[in-house]
Amino acid sequence: MLIEFAGAEDIDAMADLLHELFTLESDFRPQRAKQLAALSWLLAHPAHGRLFVARAGGQVVGMVNALISISTAEGGPVLILEDVILAASHRRGGHGRQLVEHVLAWARSQGMRRVTLLADKDNAAALRFYEKLGFEESAMVVRRRKL
Repeated sequence: MLIEFAGAEDIDAMADLLHELFTLESDFRPQRAKQLAALSWLLAHPAHGRLFVARAGGQVVGMVNALISISTAEGGPVLILEDVILAASHRRGGHGRQLVEHVLAWARSQGMRRVTLLADKDNAAALRFYEKLGFEESAMVVRRRKL
């Protein structure tokens, strides 16, 4: 499996993966136009985040959205992982671990001081996966407000 930064040619495949992800998560619903707009924006503004894709046989089979922020608690740049998804046909073979570890290595090389992610509280498989990768539960609670 090849893991690399996404390009404009990957937008449709990533939107397909996001459709799959957002049907699994209770907080979100697939809205292709919004997903395409956000993916295009991220590709045009790499200082705000990087999109990674995993390819098998030349096809995009996984993705990660790595958003860059600044933490006053950590005193510098941190990463927020979103949209971690591997196509169902490529799960349970170590590819998800390979994809996330690749992004974590990139984060270390960029001087990121912490990596945070959000996962659906009802997705037990995802929570186990992240725990095996060393992610710990936080005492912080997510709150959201639409503007």
